[in-house]
Amino acid sequence: MAQRRQPPTPPAVPAPRRRADARRNRALVLEAARSAFEEAGLAVPLGAIARRAGVGAGTVYRHFPSKEALFRATVVDRIRLFTDTARELADAADPGAVFFRYLASVVRLSARNKALCDALEASAEGRFEPTPGVERDFREALEVLLTRAQKVGAVRKDVLIGDVMTLLVGCLSMELRRGPDGQPGRITALVCDSLRPGRGVTKLPSPTPPGRNETGIAGVCAVCGGPVPAARTGRPARYCGGACRQRAHRERARARSAEA
Repeated sequence: MAQRRQPPTPPAVPAPRRRADARRNRALVLEAARSAFEEAGLAVPLGAIARRAGVGAGTVYRHFPSKEALFRATVVDRIRLFTDTARELADAADPGAVFFRYLASVVRLSARNKALCDALEASAEGRFEPTPGVERDFREALEVLLTRAQKVGAVRKDVLIGDVMTLLVGCLSMELRRGPDGQPGRITALVCDSLRPGRGVTKLPSPTPPGRNETGIAGVCAVCGGPVPAARTGRPARYCGGACRQRAHRERARARSAEA
């Protein structure tokens, strides 16, 4: 009896090619997810992202263990773009105009991006935690623009970087909720005017005295909001490390100088 011939074994795919295919698929998934999340936010199904990328759902899961992980990756990518732009403007002429134009641009671009809107809203409610390093880099790059604008007298000396971060989120929320007759950018322009120096402006309350955690939350850094290591002895720590401790010291010194 003749033996059945076995089908030939397909040649093994070389490792470099597999790695190249994996990188290509990951890039396709990220690009598709970025567009889908910008249009529909976190509510978009993972299967829809896979179809848009032209890959199977299994391929998506191999690169990203959950939809939340994929969502975070796309948001982080956008925040890094904002950070890079701020760094490129660090030496630009006319620091005051650059600072205000940058704030307005971040709000305008974020308002068009449903993913960023959902991330900010979820973060405020404690349902989403952006990557600490990415958020810290953005904060530091924005602080450079703020400091340069204050040095030339374009921004009030008593404004802190924490104030600006809060105003950014507030501007985005108000721009999204403006009425049908509201002009885009109008609310942001009004808020930005509150940062300008001049007579008749409301004096800001002094920062929280030293010895207290300004966030009011135990175990949370008073500057960046990151986790604070538990203190073994003595008074509980207020900052996650030396960089945040120095930044808080500079902000307090700046506030005292402004009051003087």
